[in-house]
Amino acid sequence: MIEKLGIYIHIPFCRSKCDYCDFYSLAGREDRMDQYQKALLAHIKETAPFAKGYQVDTVYFGGGTPSWYGAKRLSELLAAVRRRFLVARDVEVTVEANPDSVDRKMLLLLRRAGVNRLSLGVQSACDRELAAIHRPHNFAQVRAAVDAARGAKIKNLSLDLIYGLPGQDEASWRETLEKALALKPEHLSCYGLKVEEGTPLWTRVAQGESLPDDDAQADCYLWTVERLGQAGFRQYEISNFARSGFQSRHNLKYWMGKPYIGLGPGAHSDFGGRRYSFKRDLDAYIDGVLSGDAIVEESELIPKRERGGEYLMLRMRTARGIEEWEYRREYYMNFEPIEQKLAEFEHQGWVARQDRRWHFTTKGFLLSNQLIGALLEAQEKASLSELMPKAKEEFGGGGRPEENGPSPRA
Repeated sequence: MIEKLGIYIHIPFCRSKCDYCDFYSLAGREDRMDQYQKALLAHIKETAPFAKGYQVDTVYFGGGTPSWYGAKRLSELLAAVRRRFLVARDVEVTVEANPDSVDRKMLLLLRRAGVNRLSLGVQSACDRELAAIHRPHNFAQVRAAVDAARGAKIKNLSLDLIYGLPGQDEASWRETLEKALALKPEHLSCYGLKVEEGTPLWTRVAQGESLPDDDAQADCYLWTVERLGQAGFRQYEISNFARSGFQSRHNLKYWMGKPYIGLGPGAHSDFGGRRYSFKRDLDAYIDGVLSGDAIVEESELIPKRERGGEYLMLRMRTARGIEEWEYRREYYMNFEPIEQKLAEFEHQGWVARQDRRWHFTTKGFLLSNQLIGALLEAQEKASLSELMPKAKEEFGGGGRPEENGPSPRA
């Protein structure tokens, strides 16, 4: 069976920078858009030969604000991907957008180009809260953007929301979620606010501004899980909820450890056993691609043992969770210390076991960082040397050589 591949294309341009954002994004750099387009098209052409034998089944335009980049450029990039890569007929193509930078005409152009999923950055239904984090839109523009998407026949709509915002309480969060549900999306991403060092919000907090505390965020989270379940949304990852059939296939690649290639400054890839990333510098990326200079910032081959840790860390973020023989078969590592720890968590009501799979409960998801850390510590107690011969005898080694990945320009 041909292996599937995801492609992520980073669009670092924004109309304005939000106070909480620590992604690599830039406001006021529209003068570099045309040159950036040339660089991306060249990079797509350069990268495609490494993916021979793979079928692209997801394409994701993230940012930044891809909708600020314009439908014409995004359509040209998507056409280049189709021309250079083997693309599945049912490929999922997602574009992130802000409500203020889309209209029906633009979304019609994107849909005709092949975009079939829109991820809209709503964050809050309260205009006061949006202004407090310097979002460039209000909620009336959210409604207009959703109407435009439906008018353009986009049938897979995701809304991003944040709880824990400045000035927000549980009542206003509940109002935000109810107004989001009234828009009838197929997917909701509900994130607890995290204050990242170096952002304007970090400075504001350091200067004394208060935010909803961890307990307040926990209350919002627990209510959200219950309310979305009632509304027909299944939680399939800590912060992600979808109606049946509308899980984000692209984001699942990250959590399930599947291969993906990223393009653009700051973009990360995990392909052929190698993880690598590009410089977080727009000008250096453009100049490097167009001149043939180095653009890779970090690159490393990931050994099986580390992959085993990633399996625990990423899969436990999902509702699917982990399974003993899946772990043993793939990584040749002893599961017993992990199972002992999971049994302790089960006694506390933090994990549950279903059909031989372990997964976090809603309460467990609240403590996921600490619990996953404990599982990784338990993994260190496993003896790889003891299990390796037995696993190889039982399963015949198997697996693809770790060195068969691309050789990105370093």
